[in-house]
Amino acid sequence: MITPAAPPVAAPLPQPGQAALARWSVFAALLAAAGLPIYIHAPGAWAAVPGVGLGALGVVLAVLRLVDVVQDPALGWLAERTRAHRAPMVAGAAVLMAAALLALFAPVGWVRGGLWWFAGSMLVLFSAWSFLTIVFYAEGVAAAARLGPGGHLRLAGWREGGALLGVALAAVAPLVLGLTGFALAFAALVPLALWAMRGAWAGSAAPPVAIWALLGDGGIRRLLVLALVNGAPVAVSSTLFLFFVEDGLQVAAAAGPLLLLFFVAAGLAAPVWAALARRHGPRPVLAAAMALSALAFAGVLALGPGDLWPFALVCLITGAATGADLVILPALFAAHLARRGTGEAAGFALWSLASKATLAAAALVLLPALQSAGFAPGTTNPPEALRLLGWLYAGLPCALKLGALALLMTTGGKDD
Repeated sequence: MITPAAPPVAAPLPQPGQAALARWSVFAALLAAAGLPIYIHAPGAWAAVPGVGLGALGVVLAVLRLVDVVQDPALGWLAERTRAHRAPMVAGAAVLMAAALLALFAPVGWVRGGLWWFAGSMLVLFSAWSFLTIVFYAEGVAAAARLGPGGHLRLAGWREGGALLGVALAAVAPLVLGLTGFALAFAALVPLALWAMRGAWAGSAAPPVAIWALLGDGGIRRLLVLALVNGAPVAVSSTLFLFFVEDGLQVAAAAGPLLLLFFVAAGLAAPVWAALARRHGPRPVLAAAMALSALAFAGVLALGPGDLWPFALVCLITGAATGADLVILPALFAAHLARRGTGEAAGFALWSLASKATLAAAALVLLPALQSAGFAPGTTNPPEALRLLGWLYAGLPCALKLGALALLMTTGGKDD
């Protein structure tokens, strides 16, 4: 009797190596370097330019922030409808971003348009940055699906680790290279980042999806609400950080190192959280990080003037916990979009809108509340104003984190 031969077993698809995933870190670092750090460095660089006053600068920044928030749906629409030309669109936007940054931080003698030059440079910079961010995260949905189980978490760990490294470097580089040197270094990084991502911009064959149509998906709505509530503590603490360090703790000289400690902790922790989430599941790991962050914020309420080292420990803990937020929540959202099979760019336009809305709301609510309590930065403040500063900086984020934790525990859905 002849025994039939066993059917051949298909070899498993090889998993991409670290080099294939590292390119996502490089491009994420480029985007991160042109994001939040520019809002830190630009006002100080332009305040001394002749014809540009602080008041006018503040108005322009407020208008630009509003435009930056509300244009995301339009950029999501554009990204959806240009998927067949994604590679050239990305290259063009990256070149525009580098040119705008060079214009923004060109030597003062080059500047001819004063405040309008500043406004135009910032508008082009952040329009290109927002478009690239939406496309980059949308492309990651399909790329992560090709990595197999846990792919969204693997890619997110590399991507967010690179982004946090980019923020940390961009916060320090202008101090070493000068602002013009930083802009030139950024421009030199653009072709490297584009080369690293060569062949990655495949787009999608699915038909474009209207951005508002995604809001009919209950899973997307729940994840967006969770992102809003969970992102609010970072928005609150970011808005009030310098005030709390300089006026609450009275350790102004330590503000820069403390910020760097926060971002470095987040960057180093991001791949660790991703590995833990792949092993134990995204939701329980994210819940643990949320609880850790809430506990750290609660500890801040006991701090007072001169408590530098205890607060440094808080920055270390909250930075590490933020690494989990940045990795796991976008991975859950990307996994949900992957199961839909369409609407990646529109989905991440909504995600970007939610993230920016928390920063705008924090500034709109918190700063007037402090002013009404008699708080004035850099002066001798009344005790009740400093108490309010402490409760807003630490007590409010603690409550919001606990609220986000409750939402997470009651928000169902399939994990990646």
